[in-house]
Amino acid sequence: MIPMAISFDLSVKAPVEPNRGDDRFRGQLGRTVEDRITIKLRLQSQPWHMYSGVIVRCILAASTLESGKAAEKSVMAAVTAHREEFEFDHHCSGPNLDATPNDIIRRIERYSGVKLAEAFAIPDLDREVKWHCKYARQNGVHVSPTFMIDALVQV
Repeated sequence: MIPMAISFDLSVKAPVEPNRGDDRFRGQLGRTVEDRITIKLRLQSQPWHMYSGVIVRCILAASTLESGKAAEKSVMAAVTAHREEFEFDHHCSGPNLDATPNDIIRRIERYSGVKLAEAFAIPDLDREVKWHCKYARQNGVHVSPTFMIDALVQV
């Protein structure tokens, strides 16, 4: 069988829990095909979600920590469980209007139990954020979730 690559492009604010969905999908694959299928999760920052970029950077920062994927999953689960607390009312008002990026980082740290501030400040982390954005643009990803099977977009 030819190896297959499946990519999930998700907005961190979409009403989809990326880490739970990824685990469910992996569980359905079974052990017999794990060596033939690669599953990749790509993060899609959407500008109408005002703190989307900060949240994406927090998730990527978590992946640089010693606990890696576990920290990343904790951050994604925390954002998903409290998604309304990271949003603006009508994208222009509400309690988050006075929040700073540092407030958002501290809120995610509190909900996830993952210390992110130092990793968030890694200067080269912006390259990873930009790569996720460029990948989505180059592949015509406009909605979340978007699935790609062997580089063909499936919405």
